[in-house]
Amino acid sequence: MKYTFICYPKCTTCKKAKDWLDKNNIEYDERNIKENNPNENELTEWIKKSDYPIKKFFNTSGTLYRELKVKEKLPNLSEEEQIKLLATDGMLVKRPILVGDNNVLVGFKEDEWKAINSGR
Repeated sequence: MKYTFICYPKCTTCKKAKDWLDKNNIEYDERNIKENNPNENELTEWIKKSDYPIKKFFNTSGTLYRELKVKEKLPNLSEEEQIKLLATDGMLVKRPILVGDNNVLVGFKEDEWKAINSGR
């Protein structure tokens, strides 16, 4: 299976994840989240596949997240509005994201990534 690896090349966590993918000979297409932001349809699909809450998809440590005061806004937004907000700028989205046919991983936790790899 070939994955889509969504990352921000300057992000150290993304670099670690990419190194891990390469060392484990996992095929992937790389996509720069800043240049090619996920759209609403993609985000909706990924959230369903991941079984994560939408909040997990927000880059809570990002500058833009703080500047826009997203933490204060989220409780008052519907699921659809949260997805629309995520789709406005790739820097709001937590990364890396690894998208497979049947699963989606957000952030890099080696144990989670190992589990997905063992199922190939």
